[in-house]
Amino acid sequence: MLKYTFSKISFAFFLFLNFSYAQVDVVYSDLVWSDEFDSNGITPINATKWHHQTQIPAGGNWYNNEQQHYTNFLSNSFVENGVLKIVAKREVLNNQGVTKQFTSARLNSKFAFTYGRVDIRAKVPTNQGTWPALWLLGKNITEPGGFFAATHGTTPWPACGEIDIMEHGITPSQPAGYVQSALHTPSSSGATINHGGTIANNLGNSFHVYSMNWSPFQITFLLDGVPFYTYNPSVKNASTWPFTADQYLLLNIAMGGVAGNIPSNFNQATMEIDYVRVYQNVQVDTQIPTNFTATIGAVTSSSIELLLNSNDNSGSVVYGVTYGSNSTSAAGTSGVQKSLVISGLNPTTNYSFSVSASDLAGNNAANNSITLNATTLGVIGCNGTSSAAQQGSFNTGYNYAFETIGTTNVKVTFELLDTDKIGLVAYLWRQSPFSEVQMTNVSGRTFSYTLTGQTPGSTISYAVKFAYANGMSVTQYFQYVVGNNCNLGLNEITNNNKIKFKNPAHLNLEFDQNIKINNLKIYSLLGQKMMDVDNCSTLVDISNLTKGVYLMIISVEDQIYKEKLVID
Repeated sequence: MLKYTFSKISFAFFLFLNFSYAQVDVVYSDLVWSDEFDSNGITPINATKWHHQTQIPAGGNWYNNEQQHYTNFLSNSFVENGVLKIVAKREVLNNQGVTKQFTSARLNSKFAFTYGRVDIRAKVPTNQGTWPALWLLGKNITEPGGFFAATHGTTPWPACGEIDIMEHGITPSQPAGYVQSALHTPSSSGATINHGGTIANNLGNSFHVYSMNWSPFQITFLLDGVPFYTYNPSVKNASTWPFTADQYLLLNIAMGGVAGNIPSNFNQATMEIDYVRVYQNVQVDTQIPTNFTATIGAVTSSSIELLLNSNDNSGSVVYGVTYGSNSTSAAGTSGVQKSLVISGLNPTTNYSFSVSASDLAGNNAANNSITLNATTLGVIGCNGTSSAAQQGSFNTGYNYAFETIGTTNVKVTFELLDTDKIGLVAYLWRQSPFSEVQMTNVSGRTFSYTLTGQTPGSTISYAVKFAYANGMSVTQYFQYVVGNNCNLGLNEITNNNKIKFKNPAHLNLEFDQNIKINNLKIYSLLGQKMMDVDNCSTLVDISNLTKGVYLMIISVEDQIYKEKLVID
C-alpha cells in the first residue's frame, strides 16, 4: 500500500488476469506468531501484540492526502466474539491540533521477522472512499509514531521496503472485487510499478485468506491459497530488494485521498479479521539434499534453460548457478523439477554452468557441483526502432524485436525509450481478432511476451500499449512472418546521391543507366526482407509491394547505399 506517493495508472481496457503466475518457492510450515482474536463479547485488542499508531506525520496530514485521524479508541478497533474489527467512521475529532471529519485505526504488530509466510483471513469493506490494507514495512523505517521507530528507525521510506499483501479501493479502473498486491522500493522511487492483482469473489461479504510468501529469492502473493503475482527482480540489491531485514505488519483503513471522494452519506465501514498467522522454518535441519540432477532445457539466442531437481526433507531446495563472472540462485520445491532460465546471453556463444544444490540450512548435495554446457542459437527474427504511434505519442520512441524460438514460438520484446513515464506497464495487442495480454517486465522499461503455438510461415500482427500514470501510448502494429530472419547485418552505409528515382511513389523504380547495380534489397520498416535481386537491370518491377515505407539497400560496385522508398 503506497503511503507516501501514489501513481494512478489509467487503462483503456481492463485486464485482471495476471500472466506472471509463479508457485511458492520455499514452504514455511512452523507457526511462529499469531493472533486468533479469541475472546467473548467486546474487548480491546491485545496490547502485547499490537500498537496503535496515532501520531500525525509532519504537516498535519497522513500520506496521500488521507482524511482520517487514527485513534486508539475502542470504537475504532476492538475484538468481538473472535474477530478483530477495524472501523472507519464519520466522526469529527480534533487531535494534535488538527480537526478531521473521519476516524479509523492503524495497528502495528509488535513482532517483526525476516522471511516467512503471512496468512490473514479477512472480510474487506468495499465502500467508496475507503482504502483497507494489510501490509508490512521495514522495522528500520523512520516514521512518526511507529512502534519500532524510536529504537530502530534509521532508514526513510521507501529504502526500508514495503510489502502490500492486500489493498482495495485505489484501482478505480478495475472491476468490482479487484484486490491488489504491491512492492515499494528505491528502484521505483516508491511508485506503484511492481504490482499484481486478482478478483476476490463476493468481496465485502465473504472472508478470504490473503497471503504473502517471502523467501530470500522472491515474494509471492496468494488469494485463498492460489498464487497470482510474484516479485522476483533479476538484479537484487538495496535499490530493488530491500527485503533482507525484519518487517512488521500493519492493518488499517484509510479514508479519501487516492481512494477517491467520500460520499456524503458515508457513515462507517468495517474490516473484519479472523486471524493473522506468521510461519517460518525453525526446526534444525541436518539432512542433505539427495537425488540432485541438472540438465539443459530450451535454448534460444539469448537464454538457456536449466532443468533442476532434488529432494530434501525441508521441502525446499536452493539451486546456485555460476557462469563466467556471473552467479544467480533460486529455490524450488523438493522433488519438483525447477526451470531456471538464464537470460541476457549472447547469440551463438558457448556457456558453461556450474550448478549446486543445498537446503536453506546450508546442507549441500553430495554430488555438488554439476557442470552443464550449452551454445545459444543464432537470432531468427526482426528488430528495429520506431516512434510511430496509433494512440497517444512517443517522445523518443521504442525498440522492438520479434524472435522465433524453436519453430512455433515467437518472443516479442519492446523497450520504451521515453524516460519520463512513471508507473509503467505494457500490454501486447493482437490486431485481429483484437486481444491484449500483460507483458512481463524483463528489466527497466523492457517488456516481453512469448506467443506459443504459432504456425511457421504465417504472418502475425501485434502492437504494444504502454500504460503509465495519467495516460498511455500505443505503438503501430508490426507484421512478422513466423520463422523469418530479417536482421540487416549491414556494414557502414553511405549515400552521396548517385542514385536517382523515376518516382518513388510509383510502382516502378528506375536507376541511372551508367550505374552497375550488383544487388538490390528492399526491407519493410520491421526489417522483413521483401526483395533480394542480384545484377539488377535499370528498371526493377516492384508492383508486388503494398503501400507503405520501405528501406532499400543497394550495392553498387564498391559502395553500399541506403534510400527510403515510399509507395502510396
